Amino acid sequence: MRRLLLALGALLALGACTGDPDMPPPAEDSVDAGTDAGAASDAGTEADAGTDAGVDAGTRPVDPFADRVTAYHFGDFAGFGQDRFPAVVLGPPAGAGQFAGSLDVLSLGRGGSITLEFTDLVAVDGPGVDLLVFENAFQKIGGDIFAETATVSVSDDGVTWFDFPCDPTDKDGGYPGCAGTHPVLSSPDNGVSPIDPAVAGGDGYDLADVGLARARFVRLTDTGLNSYGGTSGGFDLDALAVVNGQLADGGTP
Repeated sequence: MRRLLLALGALLALGACTGDPDMPPPAEDSVDAGTDAGAASDAGTEADAGTDAGVDAGTRPVDPFADRVTAYHFGDFAGFGQDRFPAVVLGPPAGAGQFAGSLDVLSLGRGGSITLEFTDLVAVDGPGVDLLVFENAFQKIGGDIFAETATVSVSDDGVTWFDFPCDPTDKDGGYPGCAGTHPVLSSPDNGVSPIDPAVAGGDGYDLADVGLARARFVRLTDTGLNSYGGTSGGFDLDALAVVNGQLADGGTP
């Protein structure tokens, strides 16, 4: 069964949600005025890598979250979250906890991808985890983690990319290196820091592992080995967060 349907089941079991994952929520967080929301809602639409896709959150204060979508390609069985694109993947994570998957996500579909940019605070190599990727994995009650995976690539210039190793076939090993394998514990309303890897949940990445000193762009690509069907197939992106960062001009935040 697809991830968001299982997530919904878990939420209903906990009395936490009554939404339908195949019927996206109302578009309160719709694309900025002046941005063509129709371009974002057409599965299969793609912006060339490194090209401004024209989808961002407008003027934002300096924060550790992704600021702009520069490229995207929705694969088969995508659709969920596109009515709120790009806002749904910008800003802080909206985790639903260990045993429930958030519905505040964008489904990439089979083999879909998305590239996001940090325009104010960029990730830099520091102690331990430098970047957190938030999906909507959750622990099945009395069971294992329901995960839908993506590979993670990073770049400072949007041209040269560095790929974190990911094994989407190693379920017993927890899909090492892949994003989408850990529940998201931080949410704007629960006081859990979204930039503390010890408590935030999500999947952490150390730039030292790929030999990169600074990352301004992050690309996530569905592995093609997930659950697919309806409009909520594959990896479901919630948010990105910088753990170790500096201002884009090199200054200290």
